[in-house]
Amino acid sequence: MADMQKTIANVVSLKGVGLHTGVEVTMTFKPAHVDHGYKFKRIDLDKQPLIPALAENVIDTARGTTIAKGDAKVSTIEHVLAAAYSLEIDNLLIEIDGPEAPILDGSSIHFFRTLSEAGTVDQDAEREYFEVRENVRYVNAEKGTEIIAYPDDKYSIDVLIDFNSKVLGHQFASITDLSEFGEQIAPCRTFAFFKELEPLFKNNLIKGGALENAIVIVEHEYPQEEFDRIADIFNKPHLKAKQGILNNIDLHFSNEPARHKLLDVIGDLALAGKRIKGKIIAKRPGHYANTEFAKLIRQIVKFEQKNGVAPRYSPDEPPVIDIKGIMALLPHRPPFLLIDKIIHMDDSSVVGVKAVTMNEGFFIGHFPGEPVMPGVLQIEAMAQVGGILALSSIEDPKQWSTYFIKIDNVRFKQKVVPGDNLIFKLELITPIRRGIVHMRGQAFVGNTLVMDAEMMAQLVKNKVEE
Repeated sequence: MADMQKTIANVVSLKGVGLHTGVEVTMTFKPAHVDHGYKFKRIDLDKQPLIPALAENVIDTARGTTIAKGDAKVSTIEHVLAAAYSLEIDNLLIEIDGPEAPILDGSSIHFFRTLSEAGTVDQDAEREYFEVRENVRYVNAEKGTEIIAYPDDKYSIDVLIDFNSKVLGHQFASITDLSEFGEQIAPCRTFAFFKELEPLFKNNLIKGGALENAIVIVEHEYPQEEFDRIADIFNKPHLKAKQGILNNIDLHFSNEPARHKLLDVIGDLALAGKRIKGKIIAKRPGHYANTEFAKLIRQIVKFEQKNGVAPRYSPDEPPVIDIKGIMALLPHRPPFLLIDKIIHMDDSSVVGVKAVTMNEGFFIGHFPGEPVMPGVLQIEAMAQVGGILALSSIEDPKQWSTYFIKIDNVRFKQKVVPGDNLIFKLELITPIRRGIVHMRGQAFVGNTLVMDAEMMAQLVKNKVEE
């Protein structure tokens, strides 16, 4: 069953105060069309500009993630994005009448509950994933930060934090199934150290900060006068405090700070623009590192969109159709049978392999001393792979042949030489109707795209000789 894109079923809203701006805002969530992604709309500004929630739009990561488009910006977006991502919502319009998402209780739980109440609906388009095929790594040696994505069939995250703090210590958190987010991660609140409060305030931040929306960690013994002085700066009541947790609240989990850092990783990596299949391990992550890692993923996504993604190929795996099965479907025979096996086939796509060896007859004259596989034969081999898909869809394929109608947008990007394994990936552009087969094909050697083309052919029943 296809994995379809989702949006919310109903319009929902919530309101609250921004952590850093102290401004009360209303945030309204609305359904969005296919391939819309996450976008914020600043309805309080002229022309109500849209800000796509993508890594390239990040402009600031000081105590939260801020994105902007032109003069419009919105900050502290990570908690709401984490909630949307965990609920498998792909397309969402987020209207906001101020410059910052509300902090609420410092966690993601209120966003999660509100979006859960909205419900979700499947949309008429398949979801696209970023599949980690090779390790993706970000390192900041100065800060001791490292984030790595490993290949895996599902999305999971491990987080390790270490603030060299007697109170906080080393902490670890993980999630292996996003269905656990609502109970295990969403309630975990943001945190700050007592020593940071005054500098943050003087830097025009945390104007909306309160003991109700953050865990404040006190690492050292301070005189009561110091606690009172900081309370006066924030215009808050005096508290009797000591080393530990300033507001004397109970933690939801013993490792709540690490779980909140994991929450931030989920929200920030939503800026990659695609759902991720891979295992993420993050050591001492922060908003800057998270968003830089999301940018790395965005670069890979853009490269793959432009150059295609090579199919996974292991010679150890048995073929879907071997050479005998190919010869039972295609009329071609050596030396013009130019594919060796089919390694994948479904209703709309097919992948075939051609081992290019020096024994090929065309290398005798193409070219002496410089053997290169002719481009026209690469196209022919690609067409034969496509023919396997087309002929597999009809009864008695031996009574039919496929004939080119046209070939468009052919690009040769790299030479194919003896020793290469050509991997052909073809996908139907439109369903096969009235015998017309319209496909896009790509040819890879390893992970490198060497040729691509669009081709159209017609299935024609062979004439019976009397």
